Amino acid sequence: MKALLLKDYMKLAVEEFPVPRPGPGEALLRVAACGICGSDVHGLDGSTGRRVPPLIMGHEAAGVIEAVGADVRDWRRGDRVTFDSTIYCGQCRFCRQGRINLCDDRRVLGVSCDEYRQHGAYAEYVVVPSRILYRLPEGLSFERAALVEPLSIALHAAERAGAGKGDTAAVVGAGMIGLLAVQALKARGCSPVIALDVDDGKLELARQLGADALVRSDDRNAVARVLEATSGAGADAVIEAAGLDESFQTAVLCARKGGVLALIGNLKSTVGFPLQVVVTRELSVLGSCASRGEYPECLEMIADGRVDVDVLTSAVAPLEEGPAYFDRLYRKEPGLMKVVLRP
Repeated sequence: MKALLLKDYMKLAVEEFPVPRPGPGEALLRVAACGICGSDVHGLDGSTGRRVPPLIMGHEAAGVIEAVGADVRDWRRGDRVTFDSTIYCGQCRFCRQGRINLCDDRRVLGVSCDEYRQHGAYAEYVVVPSRILYRLPEGLSFERAALVEPLSIALHAAERAGAGKGDTAAVVGAGMIGLLAVQALKARGCSPVIALDVDDGKLELARQLGADALVRSDDRNAVARVLEATSGAGADAVIEAAGLDESFQTAVLCARKGGVLALIGNLKSTVGFPLQVVVTRELSVLGSCASRGEYPECLEMIADGRVDVDVLTSAVAPLEEGPAYFDRLYRKEPGLMKVVLRP
């Protein structure tokens, strides 16, 4: 089979690999579409420590079951599916609680680090445990289904923040996850939803996707503008989707007294913590890691049009063009958002 291999840092090539075989409880998928995630792009140069070569990356995928291993009863050849990016054990304390994203033996497709190496889906075939599979709604394309994973991350953050009908919300960072978070918050009935970013193009996308107010986060009056849009109170729920010190500081100041911050972004491993503001305003600051069970709802949200992923998809290309698109994404080409590869 063909696979896009990270041979060394900053070096990608399409190479031939044997077709993997599914073991007990596993399924072999013929990959139809796999999105390039920002975490893969950030891992390209080795700075994250989670894409150690040689590695087949890729975890945002959809395809067709080609074969199943022993003990697989609910799936069969020809089923159209996607899968969770997290491989969870199903047995540990967290899994038993339904908190599969915190599994003690958690692995992520397409990740290689000190603890494990798990080849991913930038390939014609991939093997995954059948317990992480989800059936695609009828008529949903593979290309759209490949974006369910980032949407599930955004929806999980909205749920962590407790955002619901009638709440005011702000999203700091209008990248891929942030733009999906805007839509998730709107779908949950939040109003107004305010998008903050330093890029006017991304803010315009946020407007197209339902943001009620747009704020340049590098404007010295950014927080004042958020307060103005929320009748002087600040947002009930704030999602921080950039992971930088300055974006975190802005997110804290945008929250109302007693508000909730859900943190998704983690480009920086540490940021300054405005302790006094958090304490005296009694803010709840919550981490939000991956997702846990949001896939079915997210698939329906894409299928019925509540979430538009097409406007976020810049290109659909064959696997052979993967190295070129990775380079363009790494160089932060203006206007280039999600790229979906077709193995």
